[in-house]
Amino acid sequence: MMKKYFILIFIISTLFAGFRGNPDDKYTGVDRIKSENLLKTVTYLASPELQGRLGGSEGFYKAADYMANEFKALGLKPIGGNGYFQEFSIEYNDITGPCGFAKVNGDGSLKSYRLGNDYVCRGFTGSGKLSADVVFAGYGFFYPDKNFDEYKDIDVNGKIVMMFKQTPGWKLGEEGWNQSLRYRAGIAYSKGAVGIIFVSKPNDANPQKPIGSTMDGEGEQLENFPMIHADLPVAGEILTKSGKELKSLQTEIDNTKSPKSFATNQNVKIEVTAKYDKARKTMNTAGLLEGTDPVLKNEYLIIGAHLDHVGGQAGEIYFPGANDNASGSASVLEMARTFVNSGIKPKRSIIFILFSNEESGLNGAKYYAEHPLVPVEQTAAMFNNDCVGHGDSIQIGNGNSAPQLWQITRSLDSMYTKSMIMRTWNGGGADADPFHKKGIPCLYFVTSFSYTHLHLMSDKPETLNPDIFEKICKLGYMSAYEVAMGNYKRENVIK
Repeated sequence: MMKKYFILIFIISTLFAGFRGNPDDKYTGVDRIKSENLLKTVTYLASPELQGRLGGSEGFYKAADYMANEFKALGLKPIGGNGYFQEFSIEYNDITGPCGFAKVNGDGSLKSYRLGNDYVCRGFTGSGKLSADVVFAGYGFFYPDKNFDEYKDIDVNGKIVMMFKQTPGWKLGEEGWNQSLRYRAGIAYSKGAVGIIFVSKPNDANPQKPIGSTMDGEGEQLENFPMIHADLPVAGEILTKSGKELKSLQTEIDNTKSPKSFATNQNVKIEVTAKYDKARKTMNTAGLLEGTDPVLKNEYLIIGAHLDHVGGQAGEIYFPGANDNASGSASVLEMARTFVNSGIKPKRSIIFILFSNEESGLNGAKYYAEHPLVPVEQTAAMFNNDCVGHGDSIQIGNGNSAPQLWQITRSLDSMYTKSMIMRTWNGGGADADPFHKKGIPCLYFVTSFSYTHLHLMSDKPETLNPDIFEKICKLGYMSAYEVAMGNYKRENVIK
C-alpha cells in the first residue's frame, strides 16, 4: 500500500513539475479570482432583499434568477430542463408572524422575550396562540420497553413541553436515538401537549444559541403545534419557580440514564403564525460549459454549492447566510467566470450547479442524484463548496474516499495557496453525500473554524475572511482545471 502511495506522489509531482512560480503561468486566469468580486456576490445574496433565501421563498427565487442570469451572461448552456432550472417540490413553511413569547409573572404581568435574541421559531413550527403551563420532559423520549419514558409521571395534556433539543451523548443499549425533532414533537403531541420549547444542552462545550433551522426530519407537519427554541438564560427563568437548574438536570439524567421530568409551575404565552405548503416549487440552478475534446466532452465535472439558507421570521428578523452558503455559491460563480473569461477550452464538460434546500435535508442534491442531468457513469468528479468564506485555513473533505483526487488538490496547495490542513474524511458530507453514494469521486471544499456564526443573524459579509475566501476559490479552480483538462482519471470510490 505504501509503495502505491509513493508512486502516486511521484506521478503527481511530475505532473506539476515546472509550475512553482505564479500559478497563472499554467492556470490561465486564476489571478482573475479576487476577493472583492466574491464578496460582491455574497453581499447581494445575503442582503435583506433576499431575506435569507429559504428554499421555495420569493427571496430564494430572486437568488436563483440572479445566478441563472449570470450563467446566461457567461454563455453557459441551460441544462436544467426548464432553462437553467431543474425544478422539484419540497415542504415549505413561511413564518409570517405575528410571533411572540412571554413569561407570565406572579402578578399577571408579562416578561416579553425578543425574537432573534431570546428565542427563534423552529423552521417547521406550527401555528397557534397559547397560554399554558410548562412541563420539563428532559430529552422528550418515550421508550417504555427500555424503562425510559420521560412522560410516565407527568401530565402534559394542554401543556407546553420544554425539552433538550440535542439528543443524549449515551445510548440505551446498542440502539441510537432517533435524531428527528419531528419524531419527538409527535410524541409530545400524542400525549396532549400543545407546543414545545426546545433548549440547548447546557453542559455542552459550546451550548448552541437559538439558531434558524429547517432540519426537522421525516414525518407529518403538525400545523397547529408551535415550536420555538429558547436561549438558555430564558429557559432558566422559566424554571425559577421549580427551584431546578438546567445544568444539574442534564447531569442527573445523563448520569442515571433515567427521566427527571416535572411541572415547572410556570405559565407562558406563545404566539406563532405560519403558512405551510406540502409541495412548494423550488429549483436547482445549473449551467453547462461544454468540453472540446471529441471523447472527453462526454464526461463531466460537477462544481456545486447550495444556494439556500434558512430564511426569516415574522418580517422582523432574517438569517443572512453569508458564509452558509452565499460564499460557496459565489465561489461556483467566480470559477465559472474564470473559465469563460480566460478563454479556456476544457476537454471535459463542466456543470456549474447551485442546489436548493440543503438546509432541510440535502433535498436539491438528492434530487439531482436521483434525476441526474448527465449520466452518473460519465461524471468524472464532483466538487462541493460549502462555508468557504470564514475561518483561517482550508480543509478538503472526502479525501479518504477519493485519495487520488484529494492528492491533486493537496499538491496544488503545497505549491500555491499553502493554506490547506491535512485533516480529511470519507463519506462525502453535505451536498457531496448523494454523489458519493452514487460512486462519484467528490471533494468537499470548506474552511477550518468556519462555523462561528452558523445559522445566526450575525452570519454577514463583514464576518468573512477575504484572504482565505480568495485562496480556497483559487484552489478549487486550479483543481477543477486539472480534472477538466483530463489530468485525472475517475477512481473507484472507497466507501
